[in-house]
Amino acid sequence: MTNEFFPAVPAARRLLLGLTGGVAAYKAAELARLLIHEGVDVQAVMTESALRFVGAATLQALTGKTVLTGLWDSNIAGGMAHIDLSRKADAILVAPASADFIAKLANGLADDLLSTLCLARDCPLLVAPAMNRQMWEHPATQRNLATLQHDGVTILGPASGAQACGEIGPGRMLEVREIADRVHAFFQPKLLHGKRTLITAGPTYEAIDAVRGITNSSSGKMGYAIARAALEAGGEVILISGPVCLQPPWGVKLINVTSAQDMLEAVTSEISGTDIFIGVAAVSDYRVKNPNRQKTKKAGENIMLELTPNPDILEYVATRPAPPFCVGFAAETENLESNAEAKRRKKGVPLIVANLAQDAIGSDECALTLLDDSGRHDLPRAPKAEQARHLIKHIALLYEKVKPPLTPPCEK
Repeated sequence: MTNEFFPAVPAARRLLLGLTGGVAAYKAAELARLLIHEGVDVQAVMTESALRFVGAATLQALTGKTVLTGLWDSNIAGGMAHIDLSRKADAILVAPASADFIAKLANGLADDLLSTLCLARDCPLLVAPAMNRQMWEHPATQRNLATLQHDGVTILGPASGAQACGEIGPGRMLEVREIADRVHAFFQPKLLHGKRTLITAGPTYEAIDAVRGITNSSSGKMGYAIARAALEAGGEVILISGPVCLQPPWGVKLINVTSAQDMLEAVTSEISGTDIFIGVAAVSDYRVKNPNRQKTKKAGENIMLELTPNPDILEYVATRPAPPFCVGFAAETENLESNAEAKRRKKGVPLIVANLAQDAIGSDECALTLLDDSGRHDLPRAPKAEQARHLIKHIALLYEKVKPPLTPPCEK
């Protein structure tokens, strides 16, 4: 394994998490917990209005740090928090951001610690709006948001749905899982910017009869983690997924399929214009030739199933005219490197990602072996989300080396 492909893990990102007044402030506690669990160093700052909805003790217990609430807070050393705190942060996230606070930001007001931090910041600012539908739709709010976007502020959401006031419509703060994902994406280098990536994930299911079928124990976790990492890297991502119990990453185009034939049809439909294809799905090698349309009754004797080969999706993509950069996966139970390398050469793809099936299937962690033209690169056991980011970096580097050169302009 070389540092060229897998640089050292960066230090924890430092985030100032600002809370303003609104019912959604209670969600900030779970947001802080998620971010900290995933390696972000969180310092909470609350306005006086936010303190009426959630206690500072809750955020302090979750972050392990004193929650800052005012410009003259005795916990602030040196009396220059509006300068020092923003200089030490990699980003500021205001969640929830009320209509009033958004108006402050748009007009450069700084009458409390949080608004002062935002005005004096030397780091990016992300804002997750949360307000009543009518407040969100009011022209003044929309003008203020347009001003913030023009100033380079990243707006996260809002979502649409039932609100605390009883109305239904836009204005709800995004769910905390989506906000956390977008924060992580914001910090990632945009290695796939402008690239279209097609990913297959999960198992396929081949019907035996109306209620039974042949499948495998793939959870889809690795494929979904790679889709998320590709999104974080700035790519356009299409995820074709077999039956799994997972929520797709925000921003992905999800296509649900059942059988290998369904998956092939979806890939065929989406492959045009694809730059990178990553075949993570555990596609069934065989299907029942003549499945019963009704439930097969138990007869107390042996039955025979005639199986026929399923299409090879990776091979189909790799042998197309001008194929995309293709990445295959090989889940093996023995002779990992030799079996995976044989598959790579047979399919004619530049990169195969290999793992031991008994080590990876269903788990949140795995070890990976990457095989390409330069040899073997090992990724020691780690969470699949982390492995996915390493893999995307590797793919981006290889893609840059093999992509077709731009056609030079014709000489006059």
